[in-house]
Amino acid sequence: MTELFGKRLKALRTGKKISQKEFGRIFGLAESTIGMYERDERRPDFELLNKFADYFEISTDYLLGRTDSPSLTQQDKDEMEFQAFVNDPELGVWYKELPQSDEEELRKLRTIWEMIKAEKNK
Repeated sequence: MTELFGKRLKALRTGKKISQKEFGRIFGLAESTIGMYERDERRPDFELLNKFADYFEISTDYLLGRTDSPSLTQQDKDEMEFQAFVNDPELGVWYKELPQSDEEELRKLRTIWEMIKAEKNK
């Protein structure tokens, strides 16, 4: 990570008018940890980096200094939506049952899915 990370994290946090203490509380971190991140004395792990990006609704590439645009691309948004869908605990049972479905059930499911997509696009 470049030294841009700390500057960008601080700018995003202060832009939301959140103190280091409150920001740390949101993520279960000490105020001093947030300060170290902002001074580039410490670096978050990938999981926390993703949580920061999700919180601010920006790309991790922006936080890491790989792009100057904080906006999420459509691909980023699609991936976030997919991850939220996949990690939904209520869908766990469905995922387990799906591979065991017979061909006719899968065809019906596909038809229903196509109807949902068509309705969404109206």
